[in-house]
Amino acid sequence: MNNNQKGILFACTTALFWGFLAIFLKIAVQKVEPQTIVWFRFTTAFTVLLIWHLIEKPSELKILAKPPFWLLIAAIGLAWNYFGFMQAVNYTSPSNAQLIAQLGPVLLTIAGLLFFNEKLRRIQIVGFILAAIGFGIFYSQQLQQMLDQKNTYNIGVLFAISAAVSWVAYAVMQKKLVIKYSTDTLNLFLFGFPAVAYLPFVNFNNFSGLSLGWWILLIFLGLNTLIAYGSLSLALKYTQANKVSIILLLNPTITFVTMAILTSMEVSWIEGERFTAFSLLGAFTILLGAVFVVKQKSKWKKPEAEIK
Repeated sequence: MNNNQKGILFACTTALFWGFLAIFLKIAVQKVEPQTIVWFRFTTAFTVLLIWHLIEKPSELKILAKPPFWLLIAAIGLAWNYFGFMQAVNYTSPSNAQLIAQLGPVLLTIAGLLFFNEKLRRIQIVGFILAAIGFGIFYSQQLQQMLDQKNTYNIGVLFAISAAVSWVAYAVMQKKLVIKYSTDTLNLFLFGFPAVAYLPFVNFNNFSGLSLGWWILLIFLGLNTLIAYGSLSLALKYTQANKVSIILLLNPTITFVTMAILTSMEVSWIEGERFTAFSLLGAFTILLGAVFVVKQKSKWKKPEAEIK
């Protein structure tokens, strides 16, 4: 297996884990409060990474005591991204939250123009327009579908947008920091800071009486963070960033298809989703626009540092 194939495999792994994430979050929130789920995810990921650092890289633990200022900003951004996305899933649905989250890569391109002097190409302008049109269509159709829950849906959309914006703040800071620090060392603080920050808001009573199945679900959500971000780092190491970005746009497709199957099966453990033809058209237009925005020129050389 060559490096390009390895990169694609790791990118697909990330897309798969993120594609199912929103669905499992929607199930978990039936038993555990949103902020408690977020805390548990960060704590699980941090604990595993801390043990690994104690064995393999004990000298790099100093970043926990003296983190760079931009790393602190990145950690705040990631902390809110997790909470915002969790609440978006809670107030809307897995597919809604996952689709609106695709604003992140689009907004990151704008950040690249502002902070890294990147050039805006015509195809990206077309992508921005398509994404905006698609979002307008999808949002209006969903409002019509949820007239009796309009306020709840709007709250969820605002959480999803705020999660996308905070993810951009995290990604921009990460892009600055990854030149000097390794990704796993950065992640140690990025996972550890939110674990401490959310601790005062945790309802530990949520954990009492949970069956083995619920514990497995929570542990999976925690490990999802490690596996998805670890695979993403390896994907960016082995193949082009634009290929990785486009593969990651499969996330909402995986969520939509899985939820469609679960809805048709009429399972009792998660609420089904219904979308009109225009809603699906809007969703497709958003994804198409996002592909145009993140797509880069084919000329590529192996990156010296990993993004994220």
